[in-house]
Amino acid sequence: MLNETAKIETDADKATPKKGKAAKAPAAKVPRKGVDAGVQITPPNFKQALFRIIGTAPLVMHAFSAKVQSMMEETQAQGSKAKKGKKRDPKNFDDLYERARHVAKEGWDGIPCAAFRNSMIAACRTVGFAMTISKLSVFVVADGIDRESGQPLTKITKGKPHQHRAPCRNASGVIDIRARPMWDEWEAVVRLRWDGDQFSENDVANLLARAGTQVGILEGRPGSTNSAGCGWGTFEVKQQ
Repeated sequence: MLNETAKIETDADKATPKKGKAAKAPAAKVPRKGVDAGVQITPPNFKQALFRIIGTAPLVMHAFSAKVQSMMEETQAQGSKAKKGKKRDPKNFDDLYERARHVAKEGWDGIPCAAFRNSMIAACRTVGFAMTISKLSVFVVADGIDRESGQPLTKITKGKPHQHRAPCRNASGVIDIRARPMWDEWEAVVRLRWDGDQFSENDVANLLARAGTQVGILEGRPGSTNSAGCGWGTFEVKQQ
């Protein structure tokens, strides 16, 4: 019995802090900086729908052709020798017009999906919605791929292009004559995919409508970063 009592007293002594030293409390788990301990990440909730659009102004595009790109690559590869004594070839306006179109592998004309997405993101400024969030929330599903550049395209479902020639100012300040495809009347069906936790279908339809009315797409659009536009590239949304 004496030994057992001594053992019990010894265990109690171990649990009692020594004189002059405070007992250490168990370390609390501190959440990492910037992380809310109560945050729960939900799975992606993406929705998808078709929206029919009708042009309210002519549509003009200017694709960067593979031929022009190869010529630039050749010039840059030659370095300073490229311009020395080089003869300037006559401009073939018909060829430039054809190469300025975005043509899918299947042969139809299209509009780069990025044109609609960029326009919708820019339109967020008109309603005070954060553009950085909309970049992660709204996407355009492609109908096909550009046969030269590989860009995703939305098909132009109605309208035929014709050659439009007009003077334009290059980045160097020099005036140039450009031949580009123009659609006087045009339609398309845009397939949008969006984050359902950020936008409702009605929100997306209204955002696309604002993009068509206030920003526009492609050449000469009202929302151009380089000018006030030429009144081209606007559209309205019709019920699909």
